[in-house]
Amino acid sequence: LTGVCRAVVCSSELSSGINAEFGEFQTFQQYIKQINLSCVMKQIEVKDTIQIPADCKVTIDRRLVTVTGPRGTLKKNFKHLQCELIPSKTSITIRVWFANRKAIACVRTICSHIENMFTGVRQGYKYKMKSVYAHFPININIINDNTLVEVHNFLGEKFVRKVNLLPGVTCKPTGNKDEIMLEGNDIENVSRSAALIQ
Repeated sequence: LTGVCRAVVCSSELSSGINAEFGEFQTFQQYIKQINLSCVMKQIEVKDTIQIPADCKVTIDRRLVTVTGPRGTLKKNFKHLQCELIPSKTSITIRVWFANRKAIACVRTICSHIENMFTGVRQGYKYKMKSVYAHFPININIINDNTLVEVHNFLGEKFVRKVNLLPGVTCKPTGNKDEIMLEGNDIENVSRSAALIQ
């Protein structure tokens, strides 16, 4: 766009002939100036609000969010983001001043993280996994108070693969053949534990 603008501005004939096409702008230079301002201008204030469920309690201490619910307590640290977290009795407001494009995206990301915390302390998260094999049957043992998963006979190997689950995650058999179930309050720990097993 800059190269085109220079070429057009340098040509007086084209510049004078194109002025009539830009409506409220009197000259082509004013039109280009307005485009450049709209491209680089930051939003003064960006904010979003989350409603706090009735059975949850939220405390915020210097962008360290603690959510307490029927199933337990979760904590998440947002100190790496430049934002304001403003709690009230029924809602949380996330606000960013003079945000660029990435900071605007972070506002909705923080909202999603806190909503996932609400879901975790109220209902929890459950991942189901099934071992699939063609010839060598994969055997899965769950030991150490449901926090350690052992995988035996993978591709006929004698080596035993051991996976320590992340904090707050437990593993149980579902009752179906070759199927296990991971449960926990923190969606990140549950999903990462499933990835480690996979």
